[in-house]
Amino acid sequence: MQSFEFYAPTKIVFGKNAEEQTGKRIKEFGGSRVFIVHGSSVVKTGALDRIVKTIEAEGIAYELCTGVKPNPRLSFAADAVKKAIAFNADFILAIGGGSVIDTAKAVADGVANPDTFIWDFWCVEKVVTKSLPIGVVLTLSAAGSEMSNSAVLTNEENNQKRGLSTDFHRPRFAIMNPEFTYTLPIYQVTCGIVDIMMHTLDRYFTTTKGNDMTDGIAEALLRNVIRHGRTAFSNPTDYDAASELMWASSLSHNTITGLGAVVDFAPHQLGHELSALYDVAHGASLSAVWGSWAMYAYQTDIPRFAQYARNVWNIKDGSDEEIALASIKATVEYFKSIDMPTCFSEVKEMGVISEEALAKMADHATFDGKRQFIGGFKKLYRDDIYNVYKLANV
Repeated sequence: MQSFEFYAPTKIVFGKNAEEQTGKRIKEFGGSRVFIVHGSSVVKTGALDRIVKTIEAEGIAYELCTGVKPNPRLSFAADAVKKAIAFNADFILAIGGGSVIDTAKAVADGVANPDTFIWDFWCVEKVVTKSLPIGVVLTLSAAGSEMSNSAVLTNEENNQKRGLSTDFHRPRFAIMNPEFTYTLPIYQVTCGIVDIMMHTLDRYFTTTKGNDMTDGIAEALLRNVIRHGRTAFSNPTDYDAASELMWASSLSHNTITGLGAVVDFAPHQLGHELSALYDVAHGASLSAVWGSWAMYAYQTDIPRFAQYARNVWNIKDGSDEEIALASIKATVEYFKSIDMPTCFSEVKEMGVISEEALAKMADHATFDGKRQFIGGFKKLYRDDIYNVYKLANV
């Protein structure tokens, strides 16, 4: 094992009817004036009403804030900060998936630092030194933001999508009722499956050696998601599948699947440009670039891909390179089997794009030259990024 630090302070309340504890958990962590960030689906399903009743039962004041969109927008978060300050909020509650949770994290930062424009944190011009406490009621198994220290925002003015990691972003609690995912559109379910896998794969493909326990956790999680993802795709109301995916989403991004390792996250950075410039759903942006990234990067460490082939896909016949290539094919075919795009022509918001557009995305991915490369498994410089995009542009 390699040296590491592990910090995952979020209290998990998991299972059927878990949302009934929301009000009690807010009070447990000191909330008395709660600013609730949520999406529209929880209103339609009645989940919001059930959750609000638990808050009212504890005598906690609250204000609702709705309208979060996928690829969470800076403008919405900045406006929500103003509303939360006016309400004198002392606790932020997110009811939704990753976009809602990430927005709530931005609001928590903004309320605690009213003299700082929140985008300054995401541009690393300012450092977060305080934030309001956050709680989560999870409705989508995907981003893992309910246990992570990270959040992403999209700046619509300059088409930049950036992430920010700080332990101030770790929620105090996360309430998880897998039944909340039953009413999701299947596309959101499958985008979530991809996101869970990518949060693990972007840690698994590493230059770090001798991390068998961490590798084993990652491999087991991937096998579990692949198996139960197939079930959820055909039957979203299968409780066993929904519950396994929900817990996997949290474990995939609370750092446990990459402890002690140098992480990669190049596919995430590549995918962010699809979301920023074309508003592609996060999970779809990842599946659209992963196969091209893998084909471009696998020769960096063929034995690593061969290990992935053997331990995740049970592919064992052939040389290391043969089964490494077979594992890439198996992953891409799995994405196709759950109707996720595996290249640009399959992305409904994009299609095949021009050479000029490819170059623009490559420039954006390096922050227009402000960062030299992305990735840790195989460092991708600007021309490498362009080449990966070109492979995907079919």
